[in-house]
Amino acid sequence: MPTTASQDAPFSLSRLFAAVADAVPERTALAAGPRRLTYRALLERSLRLARHLVEAGVRPGEHVAVLAFNRAEWMESFLGILRAGAVPVNVNYRYVAGELRHVLADAHAVALVAEDSLAATVTAVRPDLPRLRHVLLVGDGSERRAEGTDYERALASASGGTPLPSTSGDDHYLLYTGGTTGYPKGVLWRQADIFRAALERRAPGAPRARTPEEVAERAARCFPQRMLVLGPLMHAAGQWNALSMLLCGKRVVLSTDRSFHPDRVLETAHREGVHVVQLVGDAMARPLARHLLTEPGMCPDLASVRSGGTPLTPAVRALWRAWRADVALADAYGGSETGVCGSATGPEREEGPAGERTLSGSPDHRSFTMGGSIAVLDDSLRPLPPGSTEVGRIARTGRIPLGYYNDPVATARTFPTDAEGRRWALSGDFGTRAADGSIVLLGRGSVVINTAGEKVYPEEVEAAIKAHPAVEDAIVVPAPDERLGQRVTALVSLAPGARLAEPELRAHCRVRLAGFKVPRSVHFVDRVRRTAVGKQDYRWAASVAQDAPAAADRSGSLTR
Repeated sequence: MPTTASQDAPFSLSRLFAAVADAVPERTALAAGPRRLTYRALLERSLRLARHLVEAGVRPGEHVAVLAFNRAEWMESFLGILRAGAVPVNVNYRYVAGELRHVLADAHAVALVAEDSLAATVTAVRPDLPRLRHVLLVGDGSERRAEGTDYERALASASGGTPLPSTSGDDHYLLYTGGTTGYPKGVLWRQADIFRAALERRAPGAPRARTPEEVAERAARCFPQRMLVLGPLMHAAGQWNALSMLLCGKRVVLSTDRSFHPDRVLETAHREGVHVVQLVGDAMARPLARHLLTEPGMCPDLASVRSGGTPLTPAVRALWRAWRADVALADAYGGSETGVCGSATGPEREEGPAGERTLSGSPDHRSFTMGGSIAVLDDSLRPLPPGSTEVGRIARTGRIPLGYYNDPVATARTFPTDAEGRRWALSGDFGTRAADGSIVLLGRGSVVINTAGEKVYPEEVEAAIKAHPAVEDAIVVPAPDERLGQRVTALVSLAPGARLAEPELRAHCRVRLAGFKVPRSVHFVDRVRRTAVGKQDYRWAASVAQDAPAAADRSGSLTR
């Protein structure tokens, strides 16, 4: 359970950042397109925004939303909202009007920072948002079609004498997550807990920082590593990686392009001399590796690639190794409800997120070394022992969220209390506990396939399919079946110029999977759709699988 308020009060995120900024004021904190901000400049601009929000009537504990692509103003806004004593609310820039209305209403947002090109949708739903009383508009070169206060003018006019409220590690941090079904839900944390569970980086074996001053001292001593953050800041992976870098005195590099272009991403990485690239799975990692193989002299400082959200497949790891044999590759495991739980690496040993130790991963890199607060639970919420073959739910205890904002029913379901009084945060994933204590990830229970009474986890089948050299990407979903209830169905896109017949792909899977896990239907598609953060779009895949003719089970492929 969380520790007492007196111990955690100093660990507000704004206080931690201010301490680091005071320790390394002239060090570059953020590079975003043409903009470069030192820690001093980023702190100063966030303080100006904080004063403006207070002058505009935003009170401590109220919620302020941010609707923007990756850019310097996103981070300025986030830090400024925190310093005003308010709670930032991340908003997905791909939301249509109904989703946007839901998030802003559900979060009780009283103010909003939005890019001009995204604010038109806000105008359409604003009559349905009586709590939303203040809008700041960030220029992005497009026509301004919404009513609000200009962001730069607001910062310029903010009074330096405006007092700011005190902040505490007991203050809230709110992260909206889309999940796999239904409208987005807000995961509500205490700031001290999210710092410990996701943002605190430390060397293996190093103790946790006892004060903000100790966090700042470590930042002053650290190597000023540069990380290119490719995950959107409006999602956990991008946001947590960026914040964790800032809270240890390092440099965050953002790609400000609104779509993913491997050549432009690598030009940024090369120009900024980045040491680490944070990305999301094969969808980003594969095209980057392929481009580097055509220009092997690029990015001489790049030493590490970290994937979150979905593991890198062996085929993509091999591409990176072909570019540079000593590049460190790591998969992070975690979620909005659990924080950063652990990681999996290749044969090398390296530091994991938040200081968790990491050991060699399994050959398919789906075995994760987790921290001591992570367990695999049986149906009675009892941790399974190492070496158990029983499949259970992966969960975290200790530093976990308070629950879902404005949703007590979902809170009770995802954050249950066991017979001993311990609260758990259920990740939604299933796995087993290996004899060495590592956790083998099987997949999400929300998309598990029940075929003739056998449970099949899509991620396991996807990993086997993507191990074939002709496969570019794959997603596995259930499709209705009169005899089996559900049949394992794969949507597969091939690498450029590659050819692959369905029988050959099934034969490939049969030597890697039990027979009931081998796809009974295979549909070859031009492209596997993914979400804004690079995760598979299971809703799209399910619609394709259900609309496909049943004859595909017998006759072969379908192109869409």
